[in-house]
Amino acid sequence: MIITGVALTVLLVLVVGIAVARKVDGDSANYLVAGRSLGVPLVAVALTTAAVDSNATVGNTDLTGTFGFWAGASLALGLALCLLLAGLFLAKPMNRMGLFTLGDFFAKRYGRRVEVVASVLMIFAFTILLAGNLVAMGFLFEYFTPLGYQVGVVLAVVLILAYTIGGGLYSDAYTAVIQAVITVVGTLALFGWVAVSYGIEIAPGMGPFDLEQLTSSELGAPINWATLISLGIGDLVAIDFMQRIFAARSPEAAQKACFIGAGATAVIGTLWALIALTASSVLGLDAANGPIVYQLLDGPAPAILAVLTLSGIVAASFSTASGAILATSAVAVRNIVGIRREVEPGHHDPLLRWTRVAMLPVVAIGVLLAIRVSQTGILLTLAFDLMLACLAVPFIVGVFWRRGTTAGTLAACGVGFVVRAVLLVLTPTLYGVPNDLLYVSNDVVGIGMDGWATLLSFAVGALTYVGVSLLTSNADHEEDVLALDRFEVDRREPDPIG
Repeated sequence: MIITGVALTVLLVLVVGIAVARKVDGDSANYLVAGRSLGVPLVAVALTTAAVDSNATVGNTDLTGTFGFWAGASLALGLALCLLLAGLFLAKPMNRMGLFTLGDFFAKRYGRRVEVVASVLMIFAFTILLAGNLVAMGFLFEYFTPLGYQVGVVLAVVLILAYTIGGGLYSDAYTAVIQAVITVVGTLALFGWVAVSYGIEIAPGMGPFDLEQLTSSELGAPINWATLISLGIGDLVAIDFMQRIFAARSPEAAQKACFIGAGATAVIGTLWALIALTASSVLGLDAANGPIVYQLLDGPAPAILAVLTLSGIVAASFSTASGAILATSAVAVRNIVGIRREVEPGHHDPLLRWTRVAMLPVVAIGVLLAIRVSQTGILLTLAFDLMLACLAVPFIVGVFWRRGTTAGTLAACGVGFVVRAVLLVLTPTLYGVPNDLLYVSNDVVGIGMDGWATLLSFAVGALTYVGVSLLTSNADHEEDVLALDRFEVDRREPDPIG
């Protein structure tokens, strides 16, 4: 019954996603940014489902049940903070620029070299994000069907591609409405059942008001702060979030949608964390035996509730994965290869065609990574660790600070990447779990660096950007001046480039 119910939900998403694909009408502007026509409700639900994915639900519950509220809820709260900051400072100017991808911002602001470097980094990070969502799909199949983990990962990709490759952001946005409804109803139903059946029971030291989780190194404070900052600030350089902001019909609509998405994400994430705390305290569920929420739904929870909740997890994960595939492929084709939009009558739009083609290698890499590293929340945070160390400051500060330079951005990308990569290789744990990704055994760095590695990399990258920019801002850099002049014009008047 459970798998049948989830399958019907997936079928509904596929039907709607394929049905709205006709809106693309052969135009990459429709495909990538939905013709810049989406109103507040569609943008808000698209942002929410992108935030409340399997990382912020399955990953949230596993980390919360193991380490406490702030270890898991910080995933969702960090994403909510990101949307809040985007609404306060970035949604209006970014929507006003008339961009197709976030790579376009770096091209306009800093020039071609930064466009390519930033795009490579964003593609790398979002392939990791895609993998994190596929991991949850693999676990679902492993838990509830005889098909196994790897088959679940591959099948999830095939289903997501079935509508994304046809309808692009239109399909993603319209299916997000279904996904949001299912996610909200499933979350509220599961929380209500847990509260009525068991009460909200929290083990000592594990709850939201046990602030030692944010002040004590022994209780994981550096890791919890690193999660909040990595997602709250690093996720501002999120090519899927920004794609949805570009698609809003006006700067005001983009801003309102960010605020609504922030509130919804914070509430849903908190409820999932409270569910995990109760399941761990009352039922003794442990992430070592598989995802806590899957154990709960496969055991004491009523079947109808399991159908609703799992459908919500699948739906939200589909939305995030769809947005990540679309945005990553577009950045690869438009900002690295340099293929632009063709708008002349009678011509096929090469940007549209090659973005669809590029989806195939993107998902192949995501599948391989998901099979290699079967973690959910860890992959989400690691993806934005990279953005935090390399691109967050050149992006956020670059919108408002005229003295930021190409040299400063390239230096920040290089230094931030090297510092974060070295600390990743040397640190034995990642956000409290064993580093199964790239760890090299050593006696130099211990588990005490976990969390601090994120913050240190951020600080080094930020200082490098500011310092090098100040040293080079008065030099004769013609490319910087030309790029900045284009950027200043585009901030005032929309100019869909390409």
